[in-house]
Amino acid sequence: MSPFPKLLLLILTVAVSSAMASDDERVSELLSLQSRSKSGVIRLNDQSLSRFLTAVKTPRPYSILLFFDAAQLHDKQELRLTELHNEFSIVASSFLTNNPSNSKLFFCDIEFKESQLSFSQFGVNALPHIRLIGPNMSLKDSEPMDQGDFSRLAESMAEFVEAKTKLSVGPIHRPPVFSRNQLILIAVVIVIWIPFFIKKVITGQTLLHDPKVWLAGSVFVYFFSVSGAMHNIIRKMPMFLVDRNDPSKLVFFYQGSGMQLGAEGFTVGFLYTVVGLLLAFLTHGLVRVRNVSVQRVVMIFALLVSFLAVKQVVYLDNWKTGYGIHGFWPSSWN
Repeated sequence: MSPFPKLLLLILTVAVSSAMASDDERVSELLSLQSRSKSGVIRLNDQSLSRFLTAVKTPRPYSILLFFDAAQLHDKQELRLTELHNEFSIVASSFLTNNPSNSKLFFCDIEFKESQLSFSQFGVNALPHIRLIGPNMSLKDSEPMDQGDFSRLAESMAEFVEAKTKLSVGPIHRPPVFSRNQLILIAVVIVIWIPFFIKKVITGQTLLHDPKVWLAGSVFVYFFSVSGAMHNIIRKMPMFLVDRNDPSKLVFFYQGSGMQLGAEGFTVGFLYTVVGLLLAFLTHGLVRVRNVSVQRVVMIFALLVSFLAVKQVVYLDNWKTGYGIHGFWPSSWN
């Protein structure tokens, strides 16, 4: 065998070994950065992102799930960046807990002020935004997470990872609501309070024996039902938005059937509750008044207020959805 092929083979072997060593060094460095993070999320910037992504030839030995953040937008409640970043951290810590020997997927984030060049390279101009950069992907070819999937928070992020990487995230481990010491304190308080509670129950002196509490509770349940509060809780809707045309103004009513703000539901719920309380007063309280003139005046007043309240609800529904409510005379009256 001539010296030239041997030399070429030697050069190729050295190049391959060098590339493998370089990849191993990067994986080791990512693992080191990951171990220093409490949640397992690695903070990247323009320089480190270049080192771990653009400067590495494909196929890379790892994938990166990247969360795009902007500290100056954390006060905009409609973006929910802080909440989504916390959920991203929960997914990262859960993945590491369920896959302790992982070196195939790393959870990272970048901040706009520190990494404006990276934002432009990815073409990101709106938040929230999450991208998966696979082993064979360039920055432009990376896969963004659908905006509609953010509603289910950590669970939808985990499903996105599993669908795109074929790796198993495993169960989501959320931090407990109460710490161990808090649970012990609560248990001690309950044990001390039980004898006093039993004494109150026997003597009939608890809040559950007070009709006013049941009355207030029924009104609250009624208001909760008609105000769309459950929708606001499930969808995590904000009470209001900031006007995009004038940031000094707040938007309490959103025109369009695709979204309902918390203030809208509470306003309509209040109007419905006023009508319900007036009707309850007419049927349970006013009938006990013996003066017929007082009955008539109060009834006319209640009907007038109820009419105005219902009229306002119909107006708001028409303004928001564009659907109108029309009255029709019975055909026999024509």
